[in-house]
Amino acid sequence: MAITSPNAVQDTPSGTANPTKKTGNLILAGATALGPTASHAHDILVCSQGVSLWGGVDPQTGRIIDAHHPQHGADLAGRIVMMPTSRGSCSGSSVLLQLALNGAAPAALVFHQQEDILTLGALVAAHIFETAIPVFSLNQTDYQALTHAGSACLARDAIVADEVQISIDPLPLDQLVLTDRDLQIRNGAEGRAMAMAMDIICRIAAVQGAHSLRDVTRGHIDGCILAHPANLVFAEKMAALGARTSIPTTTNAISVDQCSWQQQGFDKDFGHAASALATLYTEMGAAPTFTCAPYLLESPPAAGESIGWSESNAVIYANTVLGARSMKLPDFLDLFVAMTGRAPLAGVYTDEGRRPARIIDVSLPRQAHDDSIWPLVGWLVGSLSPDRIPLVRGLEATRLTDDDLKGFCAAFGTTSGMPLLHIAGHTPEATLPPLDDADIMQIDQTALAQAWRTLNADVTEIDLVAIGSPHASLTELQQIASLMGGRSCHARIDFIATVGRDVMAAAASDGTGEQLAQAGIRIIPDVCWCSITEPLFPPAARVLMTNSGKYAHYADGLCGRKVRFGSLRDCVEAAVTGAAKSHPPRWAQEVAPGNEATNG
Repeated sequence: MAITSPNAVQDTPSGTANPTKKTGNLILAGATALGPTASHAHDILVCSQGVSLWGGVDPQTGRIIDAHHPQHGADLAGRIVMMPTSRGSCSGSSVLLQLALNGAAPAALVFHQQEDILTLGALVAAHIFETAIPVFSLNQTDYQALTHAGSACLARDAIVADEVQISIDPLPLDQLVLTDRDLQIRNGAEGRAMAMAMDIICRIAAVQGAHSLRDVTRGHIDGCILAHPANLVFAEKMAALGARTSIPTTTNAISVDQCSWQQQGFDKDFGHAASALATLYTEMGAAPTFTCAPYLLESPPAAGESIGWSESNAVIYANTVLGARSMKLPDFLDLFVAMTGRAPLAGVYTDEGRRPARIIDVSLPRQAHDDSIWPLVGWLVGSLSPDRIPLVRGLEATRLTDDDLKGFCAAFGTTSGMPLLHIAGHTPEATLPPLDDADIMQIDQTALAQAWRTLNADVTEIDLVAIGSPHASLTELQQIASLMGGRSCHARIDFIATVGRDVMAAAASDGTGEQLAQAGIRIIPDVCWCSITEPLFPPAARVLMTNSGKYAHYADGLCGRKVRFGSLRDCVEAAVTGAAKSHPPRWAQEVAPGNEATNG
């Protein structure tokens, strides 16, 4: 795999591999991060699964807070952190930058599969903030050997442990062919900000093995959420350098309702900072859409259109359901792509990169199921396909709405690092032939039952119903109003639906908003559940219920509350009665041997 350094292009290997030793690749290391000789030993943390740093790691301390991760509670700070590749949110890059600025970053990152999100965060930390985090890519054999080491020393040309020494070669950039304009931008013809953006795009292209860049028609910015100070520091830096978008660009959900936060009890410093961050991106040219579901906006991307989106659920939906083409751009790279209108021609931008590499056969339960089954299936498909594009079979005879597909894609993105999946009978490219070495895996009723238990805490009394992760659609709001049927929420229950501004306006226009308000349900724009903080998040709430597989996965780590997961109808009934059902639905109960689930 081609490798490079963020501070100086190296066109020749920096060291010669000892033939009796193993060899690996240096993705990047700042000029001061690694010396020519081995450093002191660092403890090694081996993560058996990829980690989504956003929602899965405390950005202040580096502790893994994802309650569903096998290494939950472990610390990344100061350790050589190994994982096959990252997964989950595009915001992992900004979390890594925050860890670097806090002095709580890993001593190094080691992968054995292609990884873009954390690599981009390390590039920005080194290239813009002069804080380097070395990143290495090893082959499977060398990676496994290092997992047994316990600790290791780092140098420019080797990783040295007691039982193994891995020689390191950097990757050249000379395989990347740039247009005249690309070269002019990189050489500073359009200003320092554009030069910096193009240079980092080129380095990510080298990591991805791309040989050229391609035009993209529209962007979506994920880094406008004030998840931690690094987001604001980066945006201020780029705005001061004169950064401007060059293609139509939308903005993700932000951290406050920009029009109402002062009336909602937020701390003034936080509110001003969160609002200022959003304003910085709009001043750089992005539209103030403030939604994590840009595919719900008027004129979504067309099939085959190459776009440059961030936000994991949005990217997965655009690729999977719309047939558009976008890499899952990490935070910061989303701005660089929106500035230049260029992205690496690799991965799902290519025909070959969209072919499935795993087939997952789903056996649906015999019993009638509700809409909560689709986030569960998506969550399981992601778990079984964390590092390769899957083709899901077995759902051809079922009806999947756009909202079902939205929940499916979002939940898939919490457990997989892939920007695309195919669902036979439902998505436009599901007829693409699988790769020759694609394997087959299964999901049955037992797996669904286990997933339901994983995402449901052992409590029934709830305090909060959380709808809108990703942002709720108008049809979902209309369905909630219909399910309420003139009833009102229980006196102690908060029921909040987060939406984009356009959906809120549509709900106000057709009367849905008023119906929900009369039932005691609040509709809040600009924020989504993955960015809500107190006091907008009800401080007294201890148990929440949601229909989102994404939020059910992340909520424990994000807000420290217990979670109940269920269908939209289940959420409405819990809001009215004050309690969730004490048992799973019949279709999510394990079956006795001999009575296994079948398609139907």
